[in-house]
Amino acid sequence: MSVGTIQDVAVDVRGLTKHFPVGGGFRRKNRRFIHAVDDVSFTLERSRIMALVGESGSGKSTIARLLARLYPATSGEVIFKGRNILQLTGPELLTYRSQVQMVFQDPFGSLNPVKSIEHHIKRPLLIHHQADSREVRERIYELLRTVGLTPPEEVARKLPHELSGGQRQRVAFARALAVNPEVILADEPISMLDVSIRMGILNMMKQLRDEHGLSCLYITHDLASARYLAEETLVLYAGQLMEAAPSGELMSEPLHPYTRLLLSAVPDPRTSLQKSRVEARGEIPTIINPAPGCRFANRCPYVMDVCRQVTPGLTEPSPGHRVRCHLYGEGDASLKKPDS
Repeated sequence: MSVGTIQDVAVDVRGLTKHFPVGGGFRRKNRRFIHAVDDVSFTLERSRIMALVGESGSGKSTIARLLARLYPATSGEVIFKGRNILQLTGPELLTYRSQVQMVFQDPFGSLNPVKSIEHHIKRPLLIHHQADSREVRERIYELLRTVGLTPPEEVARKLPHELSGGQRQRVAFARALAVNPEVILADEPISMLDVSIRMGILNMMKQLRDEHGLSCLYITHDLASARYLAEETLVLYAGQLMEAAPSGELMSEPLHPYTRLLLSAVPDPRTSLQKSRVEARGEIPTIINPAPGCRFANRCPYVMDVCRQVTPGLTEPSPGHRVRCHLYGEGDASLKKPDS
């Protein structure tokens, strides 16, 4: 993806890596690590939505928590307003957290069940000095109206269990918006909601982007919602970025065999139930001290000897379309791309 100037960039992620230690070995050379995120780079532009998709355990939520500074990174950089936020501490870190807010997957688990909705939105307003005590209530009502919860006076008095799942998730967005953030990290915000109300949350996120200029990293395993909501989609597998492209192009012309596997599982009402599928084989690889080679090799229908020996780098077969696959590597003219 090409980016014009620094003013166009919300967050620039460079080589982000997170390894979790396994066990308690005394000798450092024998220690084992889960490679949850390995050398992931991307740029989230201002007032745009980027989707991060992949199976459970691919590293999506870990990336969000690294950007929110809930986990310390092993290495890499996250550039926000010209500074590497992984090095921020104290008041500077608090300021960053007000500008980059996270919405969690479980709206009920992220709310205190014995506190009113008004309490949940009031706290960030006061902690980050977004309103004084005289105007805080009107600001709460304004935020509730922004996320479509009306009448706000009635909603503010309720406890979380008195709201539906969709309403609780809207409260989570209102709480995030209370500090006037520039970026929202939305971690599977619709996965625990009924299908009938998911579209309302997606449309609300679009509205926040269009009317408030928010940038959003939308984490999901649902490719259909990624295509509907996001301008660009990134595909993760076993902690590595496998493919990245504008959403329409990635869905219509996927390059990586793993992306094709994901898309084959998405129902398409325009085709019959007998649509061809890309069959997965083998097992999901261990990401504990992984060996060199492509992490998708054991499941890939196009696997070659080089795939098991050399970890492929990211290449750009077409402008703005990146892929991590030996089928598209430089100097591999004899290799054939997967059949359409």
